[in-house]
Amino acid sequence: MKLLVLGDVVGRSGRRAVLDVVPGLRQTLDLDFVIVNGENAAHGAGITPDMCRDFYAVGVDVITTGNHVWDRREIIDYIAGDERLLRPLNYPDGTPGGGAAIFRTARGQRVMVLQVMGRLFMDALDDPFAAADRALANHRLGASVDCIVADVHAEASSEKAAMGYFLDGRVSLVVGTHTHVPTADARILPLGTGFISDLGMCGDYDSVIGMAKEGIVKRFTSKLPVGKIEPADGEATVCGVFLETDDAGGLARRVEPIRMGGCLAPQLPRRLLG
Repeated sequence: MKLLVLGDVVGRSGRRAVLDVVPGLRQTLDLDFVIVNGENAAHGAGITPDMCRDFYAVGVDVITTGNHVWDRREIIDYIAGDERLLRPLNYPDGTPGGGAAIFRTARGQRVMVLQVMGRLFMDALDDPFAAADRALANHRLGASVDCIVADVHAEASSEKAAMGYFLDGRVSLVVGTHTHVPTADARILPLGTGFISDLGMCGDYDSVIGMAKEGIVKRFTSKLPVGKIEPADGEATVCGVFLETDDAGGLARRVEPIRMGGCLAPQLPRRLLG
């Protein structure tokens, strides 16, 4: 199975880029499934129902979120009726929406997607390790599902790495999101799970993690709440990973970073390089 997982989409620039590239990547990479983290899609904070529909229309299968999931109030009612839009599993009981679900590809493969949010330097939530464990209690690669992808939305690379090893051998891929900076540690862990500490963002990197640099610099240099804070709107870099799994057991065969457009050095899967 072949999957594409894209990092946090930031603002209009990131949305434009993702909407532009996903249809072509689905065809060129012969993708079975596409996951996008959309929690910063709406002007840098949150996502709207219309934005979800726009992503689905170009071939995105599932949207994950994170700590900004509730920043657009209209999503609170919407998320309960859209199983393709996930929020972290470890929110308290009774929180709208779901944090894990199983989906079918066009070829009939069963893909489980789950998301948890870290606790280091983040909001105090329930234990993400226990939440992931519960979600996987009744599912096994190569049996009830053909592929499992876990999005770990967390600040600390140590917490994301710990989750990678905690889930090693039980899921196909563990990706970190949230920090908006692509890491260089994409690899397959000892028991066969693909891993990367952070996918990076889909947004304008001539910025401070996606936000226009002028206002952010003013705040850092003055220590006052001054300067306009809004997403940067230059050409975006699309960042993520390409995953190919073993059809027999569902573990990772290839995990390759993707960077396209904008001001970062490009990186493409070998399949695109010929």
